[in-house]
Amino acid sequence: MKPLRLAIAAATAATLTMFGATTRVDAQSFDNIEANQEDFVLVAAPGGGLLGRPEFMIIEQKTDAQQCWGEAGSQPTQIEPLLLNFDFSGICGRSTDSNGYSIRAGDGDAGSRFNLAIDEEEGEYLLIATPSTFPTNPYRNSPPLTLGRTFGKAENGFTKIFLNPGWRLTRRSFEGRTLGHLYLTNDATLAALVEAGGGPIATEPPVTPPTTEPPTTIAFRDVTNDVYAAQISRAVEIGFIAGFEDGTFRPRTALTREQLVSMVIEALDAQDNISIALPSAVTSSPFTDVASNRWSAAKIQFASQSGIVSGDPEGTFRPGDEVTRAEMMAVLRRAAEYRKRVLGQGTALTPTQAAFTFSDTEGHWAADVISNLSGYCGIASPVNESGTAFVPNSDALRNYAATAVVRLVDCAS
Repeated sequence: MKPLRLAIAAATAATLTMFGATTRVDAQSFDNIEANQEDFVLVAAPGGGLLGRPEFMIIEQKTDAQQCWGEAGSQPTQIEPLLLNFDFSGICGRSTDSNGYSIRAGDGDAGSRFNLAIDEEEGEYLLIATPSTFPTNPYRNSPPLTLGRTFGKAENGFTKIFLNPGWRLTRRSFEGRTLGHLYLTNDATLAALVEAGGGPIATEPPVTPPTTEPPTTIAFRDVTNDVYAAQISRAVEIGFIAGFEDGTFRPRTALTREQLVSMVIEALDAQDNISIALPSAVTSSPFTDVASNRWSAAKIQFASQSGIVSGDPEGTFRPGDEVTRAEMMAVLRRAAEYRKRVLGQGTALTPTQAAFTFSDTEGHWAADVISNLSGYCGIASPVNESGTAFVPNSDALRNYAATAVVRLVDCAS
């Protein structure tokens, strides 16, 4: 899969965690494969959030069609992000949050225990991994790990990061399939890295290497009995949604309109044959109530321009409002049509199964949409997969939202 996972880093902490930009639960079913280091550059980039803090970015040269970045000078090395000057779809990749990267030690995926960030120290930038604070993390009181440094600051703010000895980039894989996610990898165990960095030795092993066939599910303690547990695991595997720092998924938390847009854009971009090129900066508000510096502005702008979402007659989008199940179906149908359109397959959604007859959608504005998507890979289904009611005006919850988007991604029609 492609490494492109574009996201805006100015989200609130809760929203970032919800959509994968902070932590994930441990996923020991993931493996990794080696990557050509020359195809990538690690960058400390100017911050786009409200606090203006520098951000960590990985740029990949995927083909030779056009150069994705330029370099000038040494200690520090200034990066010219040339990919910002053209449509880099299929040519370059850009990863800007933990949907696109995390750390991996010799004993497995450590992305739920340490989060990558840029720190400033004595006139240079450091690439650090800070421990997650959720109670089950045995390293929560450890100091940050330092993975790389820039040896100064470039004038344009885009400064090349040089990894410390022992660290390299690899790609995540799952059951033999190469995924887009990148690992900052060290062959030493996480316990050894923490101890070498001056931290305490963990009181429990962070990861137990599997002695049998690796599990294919990603567990959250609050979804064990959820009817959508398997689909939630699949959603985390795809990479468009994640859990929270406390190891929960919160399956029955309502979704907002902007969170749904983020999920859909990330899910579409996770597919091999689709490349989403978000603008590096939003210069004008896509809707009157979506500021250009809002964390979701670029995704909302792309979704609007691509026909995936539309605003109210008053020109508003209401990004923070909770989205209903009917509204979610409308967005997902447009997303499915967008996918078929960019693949040159028209926009007709050919039914893959018999449409479901719901008991409470007749006369509703979204009745046709809901019926259509019930016959299209079962994207629309009854509440909790039982009974005949769709309850179109109720809030779309995280468990069903994850499931519906998974069904969209995995629909081959």
